[in-house]
Amino acid sequence: MAKVKFIICILFFVLISCGGDDTVSQEIAKIDLDLQVNRFDREFAEITPIQLSTLKKKYPYLFPKQYADSIWIAKMKDSLQLELLSEVNATFKDFKDESADLELLFKHIAYYFPKYKTPAVVTVISDVKYNDRVILADTLLLIGLDNYLGSSHKFYARIQKYIANGLDREYIISDVASAFAKKVLSQPRDRSFLSQMIYYGKELHIKDKLIPFNTDAQKIGYSQEQMDWAKTSEEQIWRYFIERELLYSTDNKLGPRFLDPAPFSKFQLELVDNESPGKIGRYMGWQIVRAFMKNNDVTLQQLLQIPAEEIFKKANYKPRK
Repeated sequence: MAKVKFIICILFFVLISCGGDDTVSQEIAKIDLDLQVNRFDREFAEITPIQLSTLKKKYPYLFPKQYADSIWIAKMKDSLQLELLSEVNATFKDFKDESADLELLFKHIAYYFPKYKTPAVVTVISDVKYNDRVILADTLLLIGLDNYLGSSHKFYARIQKYIANGLDREYIISDVASAFAKKVLSQPRDRSFLSQMIYYGKELHIKDKLIPFNTDAQKIGYSQEQMDWAKTSEEQIWRYFIERELLYSTDNKLGPRFLDPAPFSKFQLELVDNESPGKIGRYMGWQIVRAFMKNNDVTLQQLLQIPAEEIFKKANYKPRK
């Protein structure tokens, strides 16, 4: 599988070079990156109580001082914890493919954001805290592997389906890229629906640059069917937003309707709602930002500082038909 991933990465660089972006792909490929990936989840599963002190010295940030050793020793024997460890080990027998993707991601980050210091990567068990499945600090990236066991896994039976659909290993790299994007993006001061859309559009365009080896569906967290629906419905969605004068609205209900993760977007049209994916406003913001970048000579760093209104006016966005 790792060999297949390597071949795909090579093909990716070849395709880019054929498209006229040879210099960028070559520069990224030449970046020397020392990515450290540590399987804390596996190390914790394999130690004995006597070896706990050694693990604590290696990962002091994972052992808060207010918790006595007895807590961790009890956790080693806890039946639920043992089952979590077993299921993670079964799904992630090795982490080679993900490590290769993470290295490629951080090479892209190093190219576009050269001042950023690549963090150490540590895989953990988070007790299925899916809202914190990825935590990116200044020098550390924590990935809760128990949040990526596959959407139909028994651990996710009580989790809403639209959330469980994202709990799959195919979304790990996308989630990490999102965590990084949030570090370099400033929240818009303007409360308009347009500003919020373009904020998420910027985030997704950052992912276009950092993880071009992921599909668009993976970047936004859609299934391929949901992505296909968004593409074929783009003109209708845009017309809906324009006819109802939503772009400059500051109605705080628009976020839950069109921007937040949800089972579907809420057009308040039964047939459309049943077919639509959530976060469709993010998808539309993405297309506006893509149009802006296509029609203007602007770097990724410059894009982050440009106000939403300017992006919208200069994008000359026209929805696909």
